[in-house]
Amino acid sequence: MRIAIAGLGTVGAGVIRLLDTNAALIAARAGRPIEVVAVSARDRGKPRGVDISRFAWEDDMIALARRDDVDVVVELVGGADGPALACSRAALAAGKGLVTANKAMIAHHGLELAELAEGHAAPLKFEAAVAGGIPVIKGLREGTSANALTRVYGILNGTCNYILSTMERTGADFAEVLAEAQAHGYAEADPAFDIEGVDAAHKLAILAAIGFGTRLDFANVQISGITAVRSHDIAQAAALGFVIRLIGEADVEETPQGPRLLQRVRPCLVARGHPLSAVDGPTNAVVAEGNFSGRLLFQGAGAGDGPTASAVAADLIDIARDEVGAPFSIPVARLAALPPAEPGHRLARTYLRFMVKDRPGVLAELTAAMRDGDVSIESLIQQGRGDGEGAVMVAMVTHEGPEAHVARALALLEGSDSLTAPPLVLPILPL
Repeated sequence: MRIAIAGLGTVGAGVIRLLDTNAALIAARAGRPIEVVAVSARDRGKPRGVDISRFAWEDDMIALARRDDVDVVVELVGGADGPALACSRAALAAGKGLVTANKAMIAHHGLELAELAEGHAAPLKFEAAVAGGIPVIKGLREGTSANALTRVYGILNGTCNYILSTMERTGADFAEVLAEAQAHGYAEADPAFDIEGVDAAHKLAILAAIGFGTRLDFANVQISGITAVRSHDIAQAAALGFVIRLIGEADVEETPQGPRLLQRVRPCLVARGHPLSAVDGPTNAVVAEGNFSGRLLFQGAGAGDGPTASAVAADLIDIARDEVGAPFSIPVARLAALPPAEPGHRLARTYLRFMVKDRPGVLAELTAAMRDGDVSIESLIQQGRGDGEGAVMVAMVTHEGPEAHVARALALLEGSDSLTAPPLVLPILPL
């Protein structure tokens, strides 16, 4: 099977290295050799640690995708639009297989690409787009195909997990650990997509579509990142028996008006003893709950050249074996278009942290807002001056109650001059 690779960064070079190193094993498992015949990237002369002189070079990625001697195109350029999308469209329109690690492109344009693939009888695979080397897409699309999934959730961004677990281990604050993550290559120079939750939301939208047989709906993923989490929140969580993790979660709720899809990414308190509490460093983990399979946990490296190249090669082997199937588990025309769920009635316990002025009456103001919002307080902690400017931290954990009640209580505090910063709201992940 002849392949072309568009994009020769860390992962592209890793794919070439893997196909070279394991050529005999891959040929035996695929039923035929898989060989690179052409490549394309922005800079032909850039050192990559692999010999690309043996491959045909194309400056134009669309020309690469249309080559007569190519059966499958591997897109590793990145970005939701631009050259990556143009190359992908050209490959599928020419009836060629497409393998991509591009979660942003799939989250935004996956349905269009799947329709192209189905219309031209071309395989479309994107295992590497979610959770690196963890075979979670294959697990959901094939391993749980006989199950009605009730919930999919997990730790979907290794950068955030590295930052939070390092803060937990060292006691350092967010900005310091972010700089360390950038120095180690776990975070980009511009880390916004990671720390603001967008990267995890891309992955969650893909998992939800596959897991529930719904149309991709990235626009309705509720997203909250980790930029407001501070070392004292980590310490308070630990004192209460929790860790803080950025969690993406999705489920389908049956309502009198019909099914509704809930998708949200947000930092949560996770109880020690929960499978996700022990996931630390730049690791991903996904939990899928099926009505017959029960709870399944997929865990491993969520990024890096080796794990991601491994996922790309696994997709190539499937295509070589003619193991294809619908990209989103069922044909695009049969994917359900579900409106977003409103979670206000859902029951949850919540951690709330307030930074407030150190003056009489502030605690009474906070508790009055909770009372008037019909929020029951399970525990409350007030600390002394902590920021050098006279502000103190008040943290509370609520009893289980409707999420809308917490929102109502916080709305009562909007505009209060007692608050020196917006409140931090961290739901407690159910066991």
